[in-house]
Amino acid sequence: MTHMVPLAAEINNDKVTPGVLGFIVFAALALGVWMLMKSMNRHMGKVDFEEAPDPSAATTPAAAPGKGAPKNA
Repeated sequence: MTHMVPLAAEINNDKVTPGVLGFIVFAALALGVWMLMKSMNRHMGKVDFEEAPDPSAATTPAAAPGKGAPKNA
C-alpha cells in the first residue's frame, strides 16, 4: 500500500473529468440520434405527393399586368 502513496500525491483535485459515466451518456445520446436519423430517412423515403397546380398560374401571360399586356390609358 505504501507504493501507491506517491501516485496519490500526483492526483490533482482541481481537475474535473467526465469519466466513464459521461462517456456512456454521450454514447447513448449519439446512438439515439443515429436511430432517429435512420428512422427519419426511412419515413421521408415513403413520402410521395404531387403538388397541386397554383390557381394564380392558370391565367394567361397576356392577361397578367406587367407581362407584355397592353395598358389601358
